[in-house]
Amino acid sequence: MKPSPPEAPFFTVAASCCNVAPYVRECLDSLVSQPFADWECVVWAEESTDGTEDILREYAARDPRFRIHAGPRSGGVSASRNKGIELARGEYILFLDGDDYLSPGCLRRLHDAIAASPGADIYPCAIREFDHDSGDTLQTCDSFKRVPSVRMTGPEAILRQTPNWWPSPMLPLYVFRRAFLQEHGLRCLPGIRSEDLEFFPRALYLARSVLPLHECHYQYRFRTGSICGQARTASPDFLYDDRAAVYRSLLAFFARVSARPDFDPRVGACWARAWIATQIAFQWFHPPFFREIPRARRADTLQKLFADGFDAFDRLRRYGDVRTRIVGRWIRMFVRHPRLRGLAEWLFRGQVALHGLKERLRGRGQPKGPR
Repeated sequence: MKPSPPEAPFFTVAASCCNVAPYVRECLDSLVSQPFADWECVVWAEESTDGTEDILREYAARDPRFRIHAGPRSGGVSASRNKGIELARGEYILFLDGDDYLSPGCLRRLHDAIAASPGADIYPCAIREFDHDSGDTLQTCDSFKRVPSVRMTGPEAILRQTPNWWPSPMLPLYVFRRAFLQEHGLRCLPGIRSEDLEFFPRALYLARSVLPLHECHYQYRFRTGSICGQARTASPDFLYDDRAAVYRSLLAFFARVSARPDFDPRVGACWARAWIATQIAFQWFHPPFFREIPRARRADTLQKLFADGFDAFDRLRRYGDVRTRIVGRWIRMFVRHPRLRGLAEWLFRGQVALHGLKERLRGRGQPKGPR
């Protein structure tokens, strides 16, 4: 007997599938085999050449909880995640990529934990990343692993992430309340491959209630052929236009929320450290990168980042510590004064060398362990 499709399921699993035929059966089977049955799976299948959509239709014919929708290639998962949010009927939304799968029994455990403490906008969980070739665990990600399962506001959660200067923003880490996403019109920025990096800081800040569950519900497959795998193994140039779009959007978001009288300056300091001193500085000026990527290319993408001007950037920079404010000035110099770009790179190179020296000296001063 076929399962009956729930009209208002507890979970909507929003799945993204494109050219994942070797993996998608394992993905869908991980849902079908869940002891907890109150779910639907909204699958956005982008045009594939390996028979992925045929497999999806096969599962939908057997189990009406699978709802298959097809669309053109977009080069990322923003479109499919946005469609998943728009088409979802469940009370809570999880995101799943077609080459990954869910842990056995995880939906029951997630349901019970949420039912015991309902109403949070975001439930942070954990994921296991494993190597596709060997099956070995590469890491287990939990952005709140040092935080007990207590409710926090979004701004409090920003300050308590681990680490809060470069959190792991992968959307499969989190369970979202659908009404929260709809209330704020939260969608992934289309046309980029770093959509999680842009989406999650906005969602976390806007959340009224965040409750870490620490449930390792997601099995993330690292393979070089995937979008994330390409991003890790390719030249930094692969992501430059993406990252320019990400930080341009985040600076615009900061400009809006920081104008509110209740904006917490500690959040501003956290974002200044994360976005200016760490992410922009590292991705555009880390010495191995600027030796590999031509100066003109980096300047071009930074000009796209600051196409709206420097007002929001300068306001955010003022929330930072001394190092962040100095780094922000060098970034500004690089963009606005072409003749001083070599000097800006030299300053960044000197800062990296000085930081490395300090770390080595600090290491020499540490007591040695037993032999």
